[in-house]
Amino acid sequence: MLPDPPYDPFKGLDPAQTVRVLPRHLAGPGQADLKTIWAFPFDEGWHLHQGLDGMVFAISPCARLWTRFTPKPEERGQGTWTIGMDRVPFGPRAWEITFDATTPAELLRDVHAELLDLYLEDRHSDQTHLFEDATAPYEVYTPLLTRGWSHSVKTDGTQTFLPPDGLGGVRHRYATTRSEGPTWRAWGGYPSEPHWQAQFSAAAPTTLAAAFTASLISTEPLHRAVKQIPFHTRRHLYVAPAGAPQPLNRPTSAMPPTGHTTGRTH
Repeated sequence: MLPDPPYDPFKGLDPAQTVRVLPRHLAGPGQADLKTIWAFPFDEGWHLHQGLDGMVFAISPCARLWTRFTPKPEERGQGTWTIGMDRVPFGPRAWEITFDATTPAELLRDVHAELLDLYLEDRHSDQTHLFEDATAPYEVYTPLLTRGWSHSVKTDGTQTFLPPDGLGGVRHRYATTRSEGPTWRAWGGYPSEPHWQAQFSAAAPTTLAAAFTASLISTEPLHRAVKQIPFHTRRHLYVAPAGAPQPLNRPTSAMPPTGHTTGRTH
């Protein structure tokens, strides 16, 4: 006898129906629009470039900070969002952050907003947050614990935080005796087949990892069309009706607005 199919709380709804869902790590990618995710001041020296095969990237006026979207629709993660900081313009990499294109768009937006704030703080002061961030690791994971995430520590120098549903996680490599591997890694969905993954390399500002987890556990529901929501974890979502249909997640390369909205939370 075949097992019963997974319970689908959206059964009977129009695939284009928009709903408001939580938790965020299971919501699906949403509308990954460059105008929203890259709110950089392009009228103040930031540059937007179109590359080959749909690649789009933005570069700061100092030419050391950059962020890039590389679509790969044939792959599971559908492409990659990458943030990088070079020690000198177009020189050796200081650190890097990567996200699958299937990462919820709101998480991408909040990390890029924090990135811009750090850049502007450094530019208008004698600070170097992008190279010497003083944020402590507990600011990344303490909010997870306050929301009921579990905590386990291994002797290999890593600690892992899991949500109550077990369908996601954040892993921190706290032992720095070895340089390989990301300092922070996060995912949503079953560990063997995650919907999305994110990685923060060694030396990436801890402030950006903290902005990521703050957005990850936010109780502000995300708007999603039913057809955008991953099927196998739907029964773990909290759902509330919402408004009109929403377009599919497809990053667009339209020029972002010239202003920016401050995303700092501390």
